Amino acid sequence: MDGQPLKGNSSFSTENTVFFNKTEGRVHDNMEIWDRRTRTLQGELRKNMKARRSMPEASSVILFVRAPERGKVKSRLAAAIGERMALEIYKGFVLDIMETLKRGHYPFRIFFSPRNAEDRVTNWLGRDCMYSPQRGSDIGKKMENAFVQSFSEGSERVVLIGSDIPDLPNSIIHRAFSSLDKSDAVLGPASDGGYYLIGFKKTSFFPDVFHGIPWSTPSVYRETTEVFRRSNYRVHILRQWNDVDTLDDLRALFSRNKDTDFRASRSMSLCKKIFHGIRDE
Repeated sequence: MDGQPLKGNSSFSTENTVFFNKTEGRVHDNMEIWDRRTRTLQGELRKNMKARRSMPEASSVILFVRAPERGKVKSRLAAAIGERMALEIYKGFVLDIMETLKRGHYPFRIFFSPRNAEDRVTNWLGRDCMYSPQRGSDIGKKMENAFVQSFSEGSERVVLIGSDIPDLPNSIIHRAFSSLDKSDAVLGPASDGGYYLIGFKKTSFFPDVFHGIPWSTPSVYRETTEVFRRSNYRVHILRQWNDVDTLDDLRALFSRNKDTDFRASRSMSLCKKIFHGIRDE
């Protein structure tokens, strides 16, 4: 999720909770795993990360982004509208998501990629936010490490989202956190079959869901829920949301928000330019 949502298969449009008869013994096993991973990552963080300030709040949001570089973001969209406009769209998406998060109830930290892009990202998004590099060999390991860091810094409930869901409302983020009162994890299926949100409590963090998943394939969501099922987890499934990767996705974003509060967003303003025939070669 270097700024992109995860790919997979799903067909959920309404919320439900999947019960898997989770046991206390499994929680204990997970905490031992989490403690070992926390100690390892904390050592690395002390040496490599410049923390801007602590985040002791009980609940927090992780936002995954990629440094804004032409030709490095929104590649499928760029094939239709050009690299320059695709870059502008991506930047608009991230800024719109950040505005939503700033209006919400939960502190958030921006995890950026690549790891050497801190100056570029902070110059773009401002130095009043909290930043950390994404760490890991693949998207799964990067997400796992982001959760470990957030829990080690004091958060008790953490939700992670990407940057291809510019119109995701705070109501869904709030619903994700509130669902953790009675569930072990929360998952938001994306329209392309991946997931746009995943969240855990510290006591039920389960890194196995980030291992052995065929990222960027049509089976990510199905494979993830299967890991939860095999491990006897109780997972709250949020309503499906639509991510934006292609020109058709962008048209859908534009169409569904013509009469919503999101119509005044940067993303919608850029959509108007694109669908009035502007294309960059």
